[in-house]
Amino acid sequence: MSSEAEPGEAPPHDDHHPETVSRNARVGLWLFAVYLLMYAGFMVLNAFFPHQMAAAPLGGVNLAVLYGLVLILSAFVLALVYVFLVRRRADDAVRPGTTGRPGDARGGR
Repeated sequence: MSSEAEPGEAPPHDDHHPETVSRNARVGLWLFAVYLLMYAGFMVLNAFFPHQMAAAPLGGVNLAVLYGLVLILSAFVLALVYVFLVRRRADDAVRPGTTGRPGDARGGR
């Protein structure tokens, strides 16, 4: 497959490089695994230790509600981490002597 578009075809999107897609998928799967472990902990506590989830460690709010809020917030934080980690294409390696920032006359895009 060539990087040039055939006549009458739209050019491939700038981020459709196999290396970039592969790296982004790997990062997403690792972050999904982190969230899955957190959610599994929530489910195990609910299933096997319901009396612990009923405890109110902070201002009268039980652990089930607190843990649920932490899960929601962690999903948002993990999404931000994902965006931060995949913000560059795989072929955007910073060469020595450049900053790698967009518009950098010394080698950035």
